[in-house]
Amino acid sequence: MGKMALPLVVGVDGSDGSLLAIDWAVDEAQRHGLTLRFIYASLWERYEGALSAMGRERPSEQVMAENIVGTAAERVRRYDPSLTVETDTVPAEAVSALLAEGRHAAAVVTGSRGRGELKGALLGSVSLAVASRSDCPVVVVRGEKSALSGSHERVLLGAGDPDTSGAAVRFAFREADVRGCELDVVRAWRCPAYENADDGAPSGDSEDQHEQRASALIDTLVAEAAAEHPGVRVRKTTIEGPARKVLVHQTAAADLVVLGARHRSGHFGLQLGRVTHTLLLHAACPVAVVPQTT
Repeated sequence: MGKMALPLVVGVDGSDGSLLAIDWAVDEAQRHGLTLRFIYASLWERYEGALSAMGRERPSEQVMAENIVGTAAERVRRYDPSLTVETDTVPAEAVSALLAEGRHAAAVVTGSRGRGELKGALLGSVSLAVASRSDCPVVVVRGEKSALSGSHERVLLGAGDPDTSGAAVRFAFREADVRGCELDVVRAWRCPAYENADDGAPSGDSEDQHEQRASALIDTLVAEAAAEHPGVRVRKTTIEGPARKVLVHQTAAADLVVLGARHRSGHFGLQLGRVTHTLLLHAACPVAVVPQTT
């Protein structure tokens, strides 16, 4: 998942979504031989000095923060005592804390919803903001137990444009390789039957041409990584339809979906696009958003 020395950073907050993220990250750390680093973002340290000067007990927020990271570490020790675990409570707001940690991480892992967020909210604002702006891959853990247990034995790669996809392709091949599973590379294509509604004339390109272009794009996209990972079984799938719907449907039989994202110029972070945004809301399995670094 990147340089071996870098840890897998997991945002924890005591919510159910956070527990799923911890369990997924434990499996991932085992597969790649990574250290786990649990981060709880909390602002209590700002007030600690003032309170201790007044001789008061430790603020409840600090106690809670330490309980949350302590419980996360204990969960890992029960599951696999051999894994190295670091914990930290950071005096910052959650998004900034995780973005800062991501600068020195193999990847950042979050749950799809956090503590205190509305039950009806489909995706936590923290996970969406981190996935939108991170310098390193972000995995938002969501989906049913079967997807989280890796039982589908299939990694799904949404084949985007070559300028946004290089890092995502390499990430997807590494994941499929270390899991010993199939990599399904999916490219959606559209064929508007009648582009000129006035005269009802069919558009210039046939469906075959659209499909061939989609297929050729996949071949070009994966050629280099496939050569580096000869053991990975690659399935190339071209499907007619809107990419968002096609990929959401395909996630029902996948353990992980990988998507590339492009850095915008300026300081606004990544350009997620509608496809990635939709998958972060509706995918049936964990979603990895991999930034294309220049």
